[in-house]
Amino acid sequence: MSSSPEPPGPATLPADPAPNSTKLDRALLAVASVTVLGAIMSILDVTVVNVAINTLARDFQTSLTTIQWVATGYTLALATVIPLTAWGAQRFGTKRLYMISITLFVLGSVLAGTAWDAPSIIVFRILQGLGGGMIMPIGMMILTRAAGPQRIGRVMAVMGVPMLLGPIAGPILGGWLVDSFSWRWIFFINLPIGVIGVFLAARILPRDARGGRAKLDLLGLALLSPGLALLIYGLAESGAEGGFGHAKVLVPALIGVVLLAGFVWHALRAESPLIDLRLYKNKVFASSSITLMLLVIAVFGGMLLMPLYLQLVRGESALDTGLLLAPQGLGAMLAMPVAGQLADRTGIGRIVPVGLALVGGAFVWLTGLEANTSYWHLSIALFVMGVGMGFTMMPTMTGALQTMRRASIPSASTSLNITQQVAASLGTAVMTVLLVNAMSSKLSALPGGAAGGTGSLGDLASMPREVFAQVQPLLAESFGQTFWWALGFVGVAFLVALILLPKRKPAPLEEDADASDGANAPVMLH
Repeated sequence: MSSSPEPPGPATLPADPAPNSTKLDRALLAVASVTVLGAIMSILDVTVVNVAINTLARDFQTSLTTIQWVATGYTLALATVIPLTAWGAQRFGTKRLYMISITLFVLGSVLAGTAWDAPSIIVFRILQGLGGGMIMPIGMMILTRAAGPQRIGRVMAVMGVPMLLGPIAGPILGGWLVDSFSWRWIFFINLPIGVIGVFLAARILPRDARGGRAKLDLLGLALLSPGLALLIYGLAESGAEGGFGHAKVLVPALIGVVLLAGFVWHALRAESPLIDLRLYKNKVFASSSITLMLLVIAVFGGMLLMPLYLQLVRGESALDTGLLLAPQGLGAMLAMPVAGQLADRTGIGRIVPVGLALVGGAFVWLTGLEANTSYWHLSIALFVMGVGMGFTMMPTMTGALQTMRRASIPSASTSLNITQQVAASLGTAVMTVLLVNAMSSKLSALPGGAAGGTGSLGDLASMPREVFAQVQPLLAESFGQTFWWALGFVGVAFLVALILLPKRKPAPLEEDADASDGANAPVMLH
C-alpha cells in the first residue's frame, strides 16, 4: 500500500483500450474469461441449490418456510456485503479483492457441505454469501472499465454468460449431484472451480494500482446492511407466523425500514457515502434500477417455484427437474448476444419492453399450472421466459451504465448489484410465503388434516397414494395462484420500461476532469 496520503488521481487512469473500436480484442477477452468464471461459480450456486431445496427439507425434516433460508440467506448476505465493494476496490485494488472474494466464497462452500442440520447449513450459506458477495460487482467493475464506453453493451452480454448458463447447467448439475452422490457435493464442487479461478486471476488480470487511503462510511454500513437484513427477515417470517400482522414479522420489518430511511437521509448528506444515492437523479439509471428490481423479484421467485412444482406436484427427481428447466436457459442463451448488440446500437427502451412482454406471457401461461400439465407446453413457456430474460436483464443494466461517467461506474455497478441481490432475496422470500399461504388455504378444506403437509415437505412424500391424489391438484393450483403475483411484478416493470426507458442510445459523456471523481474510481494498470 502506498505511503502517500493522496489517492491516485485521474492522470493515472489508463486510456480506454482502442476507445473508438468496437472489437473485443484478445486482452479484453482474457480478462472477460476470468471474471466470467468467478461469476459462473457465484450464480451457478444459486441455481444448483434450487433443485436441492426439496431434498434438504426432507433430509433435515424441516418446513419450506425454514429451508427457503438456504436460498434467501445466501442472496441476502450478498446484498449486505456488496456495499463494501467500491470502498474495498479503492482501498485494496480490484485484483486482490477479487481473489480474496473467491477464496472466502470457496471456504463458505466447503463449510456448507459439512452442515449437519437446517440451522447450520443456513449459517454456512450466509457465510458463503458474505465471502462471495463481491465476486459479481468486482468482476463487472474490472470488465466494464477494461472495455470502455464503446464496447460496454457487448461486454455486458459477456457478463450475461453466467446468467444464461446458470439456468441451464445449474439445475442439471445440481440434480445429477443430488441424485448420484449427495447434496453435499453441490457445495464441494466449488472447491476445484475456485482454485482455478484464483490461479487465472493471478496470472491474467492487470496488476493493481497501489490503494489509496479510502475512508469507509461506517455509519452508512451500520444503517444499510442491518436494515436490509431485518426487512427481508421480517417478510420471510410472515409465512411461518401465518401472516404479516405478527410481532415477529412487524418488528424486524419496521426496524429495517427505519434503518433504511436513516441510510437514505445520511447518504444524501455525506461527502463520501457507502452508496451514492445521488446517482438516482439520473432518470435512466433510476428507471433501469426499478425495472431490474421488479423483474428479478418475479424471475428469481419463479426460479424457486418451478423446481418445487416439478418435485412436489409431479414427483420428478432432482436430475429430471434440472433437465426440464433447461429450456429457460437455452432461450436466454440465444437471446443474450442479440440483445447485447442491440443495446450498443439503440435505446434500451426499444428492447427491454419486448423482453418483459415475453416474460409476462410465460407467466400468464404458468398461472394455469395443473397436476398433469404437458411437459411440452411447460418447456415452451420456460423457453419464452428465457428469451424474455435475455432481452431484459443485461440490456437494463447496460442502459443504466451507458449514462454514467467513467468515474461513477464503480458506485453505479455496486448499486445495480445491490438492487439485483435485494430483489432476489425478496423474490425467494415473498414467493415462498405466498406459496405456503396458498397451499395452507387450499389444503385446509381437506378432511384429515392434510394441510399439515405444508408444515414439512417430508409429510407430502409420506402421504398414502390415494390421499396425495386428492392433494396434487390443489398443490398445482397453489403454484398457479402464486405465479399471478409474479405476473403482477412483471406488469409494473413493463409499464416503467415502456414509459421511462430511453428509445435512443444516449450520446457518450465527456470524461469529468474533476480529480475528486477520479479518486473515487478504482485504478488498474495494464
